Amino acid sequence: MNVNAVVRPVRDVDAESLGRVHATSWHETYDHLISAATLAKLSPRRMAELWTHWAAQGPEYTHFAALVDGEIVGFSGSGPAREEDAPRERELYFIYLLDAWHGTGIGQQLFDAAIPDGQPSFLWVAADNPRAHRFYQRNGFVLDGGAKTEPFLGEMIDEVRYTR
Repeated sequence: MNVNAVVRPVRDVDAESLGRVHATSWHETYDHLISAATLAKLSPRRMAELWTHWAAQGPEYTHFAALVDGEIVGFSGSGPAREEDAPRERELYFIYLLDAWHGTGIGQQLFDAAIPDGQPSFLWVAADNPRAHRFYQRNGFVLDGGAKTEPFLGEMIDEVRYTR
């Protein structure tokens, strides 16, 4: 079922809605990787504060929101590589979409906005996130052997790197 969401750049006024969607989508995505106690500390207000900071970054950073019936249901972001030895200049930082909207084509719309026209790029994704792995593979990304363990909300999460 394809749903044609409105995908547009993030606006300052989106911070509260984005914080709520961000917190919810992290619960939905990471509940099998992060303890319930840690996820319970995740605050939509804190996530909204992060969005206020991210929205103020320069033009080389792109952040998009997906809206259905005027409500934000997902978001994506990309920008310059954050590591010195990155395999590409552009990094996809994140795509998150509420579970209810998985399989509707909205994730693809968010991806295409953040990384347009087959642009060479790379990303890190949780090693134990098979749905995301399939999505990135469909979009021409391949595992490049990069792996790391990163702090995530005070716990550790294993990530793997994909490049295109």
